[in-house]
Amino acid sequence: MHGETTPKTAGIAWGLLVLNTLGSAGAKTIVPLPRSLIQMVTMGALVAAFALALAVNLRLRIRAGAYLFLLTLLLVPSVISSAHLESGFGALFRCARLALFVGTLWLLSRWWDGGLTFVRHHIRMYFAVLGSVAAGLAVSPGAALPDLYGGRLVGALWPLTPPQIGQYAAVITGLTVLLVLGRRTDKASAAVVIVPSLVLLALTHTRTATLGLFIGLASAIGSLVLTSAAARRFFVWTVLCAAVAAVGLGSALQAWFLRGQSKENFASLTGRAKVWDALLAAPRTTGETVFGMGLGDKSFGGLPIDNSWLAVYHEQGLIGVTLVAAIIIVLGGVALLRPPSLQRACAIFLISYCAVASYTEAGLGDASPYLLHLALAASLLAAPAATAPLATPEVPRQRTPVWARRSEVT
Repeated sequence: MHGETTPKTAGIAWGLLVLNTLGSAGAKTIVPLPRSLIQMVTMGALVAAFALALAVNLRLRIRAGAYLFLLTLLLVPSVISSAHLESGFGALFRCARLALFVGTLWLLSRWWDGGLTFVRHHIRMYFAVLGSVAAGLAVSPGAALPDLYGGRLVGALWPLTPPQIGQYAAVITGLTVLLVLGRRTDKASAAVVIVPSLVLLALTHTRTATLGLFIGLASAIGSLVLTSAAARRFFVWTVLCAAVAAVGLGSALQAWFLRGQSKENFASLTGRAKVWDALLAAPRTTGETVFGMGLGDKSFGGLPIDNSWLAVYHEQGLIGVTLVAAIIIVLGGVALLRPPSLQRACAIFLISYCAVASYTEAGLGDASPYLLHLALAASLLAAPAATAPLATPEVPRQRTPVWARRSEVT
């Protein structure tokens, strides 16, 4: 509760949740890793996270909140649609994973008090993941920049795709910038995180993560402009640098943004629009429209959906879309109603980033980094629990002797 120190075990459990959401599909690694082994590690991390969270919170003290409540409700259409086994037994397995993920967040919510503790855990864990990406790039540049992905950076030690790496780099860059503006870390320590993260982000050529970083930071810093001189200075310098870069490096930036694609391919969002049109045109029963087809691998016709809203519609139906929309709206509304603060700015950045990324990335309806980002935002927006007033020790009454009670006036 308020004033209670977050135990290190809770931080370890948070890191294990990050490990679980890394996934098991991605690029070919230097040392081939069987997918079964990767799944064993990621699922083992989730089970360990739940066990640690339970061990450190045996009294099951929780902080009830709208985010976790809505996330728990999302389990209902997931289970109902998955019970038909149209997506196979894997759907029920994914439901169990989502339930364990949500249960771990409930247990950790005891320490959600609007502090920055989990922000630091978030940055450290994802920076460690990016460290493995950088190590893979140093060991085998060919494996880390394969032709299969158009020369974009991938995980050569752990199978990570360019969008994943771009997402992690953008999120920790944005959070670290905000910590610097809030004077919660020194510039040297921040540079150690920000500079290599931006380099890795540039090597991934991930447009969604880049736009999410800029839009998220603009929204977050905008919430601090009226109360922070550092935020105002940063905003002015960023606008000036962006203007200079647009004039002097316009052609290079355009080439980086297009990634060698034709205008037709770019207009169809690298083929995503064709998958989206096919998904929306597919016939569905009333039950499938309302509850979805069951949790799957976020694909349709063997191709990735790459859109959180359509993926949720496909797997959890209109009920799932409504609940996910409610999560974004509620978190955004609470953030806007909070007074200006560093915590509020970090939450606005995370919410904005997830909202931008939801258009070309899936993950808002299942255990994923995006739900973990939003959980972090919810922890930042949680009001500190009121501490119970200290009980005033009762002063023992002194007994007055009988002779003293008598009046001395005779």
